[in-house]
Amino acid sequence: MTLRTDVTALPAHEPFFLAGSWVDAGDRATRPVIDPATGETLTTVADATVADVDAAVAAAQEAYTDRRWSGMAPLDRARILNRVADLIEANLEELAILETRDNGKPIERSRADTASSARTFRHFAGAPSRINGTVVPIDGGSHHVYTSYEPIGPVAIILPWNFPIMTASFKLAPALAAGCPVIAKPAEDTPLTLLRLAAILQEAGVPDGVVSVLTGDAVAGSALTAHPGIAKVTFTGSTEVGRLVAHAAADHFTRVTLELGGKSPNIVFEDADLDAAVLTAMRASFGHSGQMCTAGSRLLVQRSILPEMTERLKAAVAKVPVGDGLDGGITVGPLVSEEQRQRVLGYIEKGVAEGATLVAGGETHGPGFYVTPTLFSDVTNEMTIAREEIFGPVVGIIPFDDEADAIRIGNDTSYGLAAGVWTNDLNRAHRMTQALRAGTVWVNTYNIFDPALSFGGVGESGVGRELGDEGLHAFLEPKSVVISIAAN
Repeated sequence: MTLRTDVTALPAHEPFFLAGSWVDAGDRATRPVIDPATGETLTTVADATVADVDAAVAAAQEAYTDRRWSGMAPLDRARILNRVADLIEANLEELAILETRDNGKPIERSRADTASSARTFRHFAGAPSRINGTVVPIDGGSHHVYTSYEPIGPVAIILPWNFPIMTASFKLAPALAAGCPVIAKPAEDTPLTLLRLAAILQEAGVPDGVVSVLTGDAVAGSALTAHPGIAKVTFTGSTEVGRLVAHAAADHFTRVTLELGGKSPNIVFEDADLDAAVLTAMRASFGHSGQMCTAGSRLLVQRSILPEMTERLKAAVAKVPVGDGLDGGITVGPLVSEEQRQRVLGYIEKGVAEGATLVAGGETHGPGFYVTPTLFSDVTNEMTIAREEIFGPVVGIIPFDDEADAIRIGNDTSYGLAAGVWTNDLNRAHRMTQALRAGTVWVNTYNIFDPALSFGGVGESGVGRELGDEGLHAFLEPKSVVISIAAN
């Protein structure tokens, strides 16, 4: 049953959140927030200015200096973060519908993303009381030496448009658990659920000045990444923009975590469970319309099963449900914008021009920004569609001969975010996970995440890790303390 008729109209304008206050547009430029399924305007948001960034950073610095957040007892911070999780869960359906209206993804995916956000806050709610140092014996007892961890300082969070609320929680929860004030900037196209999350943080008891959410364009993002008052930038987005962030941060030696693009190999061996491999390949390729950095868009198939797999995949693609994400039961909703749709269509044209065979899909319809699930065969790893991140519902079948060939092709990329391996040979599974150059390798499954498990990539897929203990410690600075206790 469609939810489209049940949604309520949004206000004509959504204010942004600056250090505890909601700020209307005033004389700032505004931009429309578009529903990708209809092309209609949902609401408008303001473009935060450089002066707004300066004010948010100043408030964060003040909150960091007076320790209004990090100075709380760890259990008090934990209580507030658990309260955030409670409020996300209490408002899950409202948040999920808003996410789908803002982004276009299927409502089931939005519900799962929102539930994941609550789990992430609940996981990191336990962190404040487990941020422990160590005692280090360096001599025979004339010095007492210990280490401690301190919040790194004000953090800039720059978010992508594909997983707005979930990625925000992946960054906000550990940063706040570590005691850091944060200024978050959502993507231009998808600001709405982060603004709701700001209201939840405020309701849960996060002190004023500790969190700001600034909407707008690259002006605000650039000002944040280059700001001397920011101690760390955590960015999720394209590799191209990630380079700009890294360069801007370098001037002030600002710490960075960069979760960037991917061109992940999903490798199917002849001994695999082909039913499971095909089903999961559909999800890995077309879930959220392929707008995933981990999308298994290079589908490597052993040559001995290539004809069978191609036919299976062709039949499966024809059954993938396409439509308005609020209708329910949809796998491929609209792309996030018309600009993104044109980008994806350009890659499909390149695939045909470079000699790949268009087996299925590549069509558009409207209203909304739709591209039907697209399957290419006869793809080589040198083709543009095998080299560049498409960020749309497009997958290419690349044949391989044996294990060594699969490793060679799988690693023949500038990216290294994720990979999938399908085999019933346990020894091969271990060999492949060791040989593939990627931050995460899934075996006989795909796209499994948990807040306790770190995530990130190598090469052009980024720097550092999110989630897990590694993600928490990315927001902490270690300190060594040496005290002389020798007798006078």
